Amino acid sequence: MDGAVQAGRRRSAAAAVVLAAVAAGAAVQGCSPAPPASGPLSAELNQFRDNYATQIIEIQLSNTSSAPVTVFSAEVSTSLFPTGTGWANEPEGTEVPPGQTKSLPATLPAPSCGNPGTNEEAGTYAGAAPAEIKVSVRVGSTTSEMHLRAADPFGVLARNHSELCLAEDAGHIARIDLAPELEVAADGRTAVVRLQVTPLQVTPRGAGAGTPRALTIESIEGTTLLAEVPDSPWPRGVRVAAGAGPEEFRLRIRPARCDPHAVAEDKVGTLLPLRIDTGGRRGVLKVAAGSALKGQIHEFVSAACGGH
Repeated sequence: MDGAVQAGRRRSAAAAVVLAAVAAGAAVQGCSPAPPASGPLSAELNQFRDNYATQIIEIQLSNTSSAPVTVFSAEVSTSLFPTGTGWANEPEGTEVPPGQTKSLPATLPAPSCGNPGTNEEAGTYAGAAPAEIKVSVRVGSTTSEMHLRAADPFGVLARNHSELCLAEDAGHIARIDLAPELEVAADGRTAVVRLQVTPLQVTPRGAGAGTPRALTIESIEGTTLLAEVPDSPWPRGVRVAAGAGPEEFRLRIRPARCDPHAVAEDKVGTLLPLRIDTGGRRGVLKVAAGSALKGQIHEFVSAACGGH
């Protein structure tokens, strides 16, 4: 057999191997082309429930390789938060072992809100905000920089963007907070939380011509810990205008649940959700209880549920 024939057979065999590999890959991917390799790490964004009031998100990096990866820094890039947000890197870095995931906390900066939108509900935007994460890593003795596309399956960026922009609009109109004292009824079964609304008397610095100057508190929603007392309904349809006088709303509350884990595992039970409309942006404004009030609410729920 001459050399030309042997070379032709070798080329045919090699082509068969390539075709078999492509066919196998297509079968695994449901007949779709396999995505390009992304290196030793994959990235996802998440947020722990106890950080909802602080706008701290988690950059979750998963090591998909067989060797440990040391991460020195991680920075999120997205149009929703143009100044960027990153993990406060430690000099020695943090190691992500093979097959494991590390959560790196990062505080979101001020959002880019632009003109008020409408009906900005958190669930509408799951996965809709593309983001890239730049990470500095070391694998073995080699240090390099990687750019990863970040999955956001729970819409963390869009939800926080929506909530922060709504809070920014509301902040141009009034200061809304909870008084630091809880008033517990004599029988210990109910209590009163005081919602304080203090309209601004002057236009805030930096507010543009289209800045809203009035809002409506459409309703106040319960939490995992607190519920409305049926014979003392919470206010609805309250209009708040900049320049008006301060108001206080006494919200009579009762425990929303009395299972043993209600207080022990509470993460968001002391964030009071106000459904508001600023005249261009609608959504939920979460008013956080201060540390003193938070402790009083936990004590009240525990005591009121003591007989259950």
